[in-house]
Amino acid sequence: MKKLFTSESVTEGHPDKLCDYISDSVLDSYLRLDPNSRVACECVAGKGEIYITGEISSSANIDIEAVVRNAIKEVGYNDSETGIDYKTCNVIVKLSKQSEDIALGVDKSMETKEGEFDSNGAGDQGLMFGFACSETDELMPLPIYLAHKLAERLAFVRKNKIIDYIKPDGKVQVTVEYEDDKPIRVDTIVISTQHIKDIDMDILKKDVIENIIKVIVPKNLLDNKTKYYINPTGRFVIGGPLGDSGLTGRKIIVDTYGGYSRHGGGAFSGKDPTKVDRSASYMARHIAKNIVANGYAKKCEVQLAYAIGVARPVSVYVDTFGTNTISEDEISNKIMNHFNLTPTGIINYLDLRKPIYKQTTNYGHFGKKELPWEKIIKF
Repeated sequence: MKKLFTSESVTEGHPDKLCDYISDSVLDSYLRLDPNSRVACECVAGKGEIYITGEISSSANIDIEAVVRNAIKEVGYNDSETGIDYKTCNVIVKLSKQSEDIALGVDKSMETKEGEFDSNGAGDQGLMFGFACSETDELMPLPIYLAHKLAERLAFVRKNKIIDYIKPDGKVQVTVEYEDDKPIRVDTIVISTQHIKDIDMDILKKDVIENIIKVIVPKNLLDNKTKYYINPTGRFVIGGPLGDSGLTGRKIIVDTYGGYSRHGGGAFSGKDPTKVDRSASYMARHIAKNIVANGYAKKCEVQLAYAIGVARPVSVYVDTFGTNTISEDEISNKIMNHFNLTPTGIINYLDLRKPIYKQTTNYGHFGKKELPWEKIIKF
């Protein structure tokens, strides 16, 4: 049986990703000075303005406006014609401290209060998913893997002036054809990139195909039936926050598995690791990846669920989609015997109080070998 599956990615100059990057830059700035900072930083970008809001409790004193402007500069928005200028944009900061009601449950879990063991409690209720499969060396689904690599290459050729007329905003979409649940070819590639005025679209299309697509996508996955849609509207001059407003946490499918796996709904960027939306999603990925890496299954999805103020997950669920080599009960037992799935246990195991989060913002939070939840272990 043949089927098509599509995933998308965006460049760091996409307005939503710009906001994610700003939020994670603020988070890293606090963790660098106070590893126990509680940060929930949201960003809105549009029409020359950056609005920072949320809740932060920390002993660190940070020049947030300077952090914001530097993040915008790093992405490449240094001219108002590109969508926003880091030097002249209006930065508005409206932050408060973490709610005392929430802090009660995070500081001391229900189990700690009852004298059972010492741990932070979950900062909110919620469900988180982790996923892995054997389609790529990174144990990621092929459509999102290729979409991320193409988007990353799009930024690379801009920054290194290999294509010197494109600008920071961009989107990528990849459709992969599967036969009997195995990827066999790339059916369609869509790339839209912001560009300077008056560029010839035929030149842009040729440059994108030669310098991006053919560099990233393996030849054996492309054929004479593969369709290419390069800037299909014919013009993409107005981009970034000028063309469309941006918001932290609006690219959660891009951040995870491209829709190939389920998603609990919580965003990652701007949140410190006491927020299980982020840390438990990283842990679920770590577990799922190692189930596949250890040969227990070819495909695996792990769900963790939490109650606010409670340390232990209320449920742990494993689905191997019939690809398991040992029973799912045995896999579940291995998980429960090997991993401490309390918020404190996850933070300590993955060493999540370090300022590592700007590394995660762009081109997916999963599949990057340098990140701690991507390490392969024996269990």
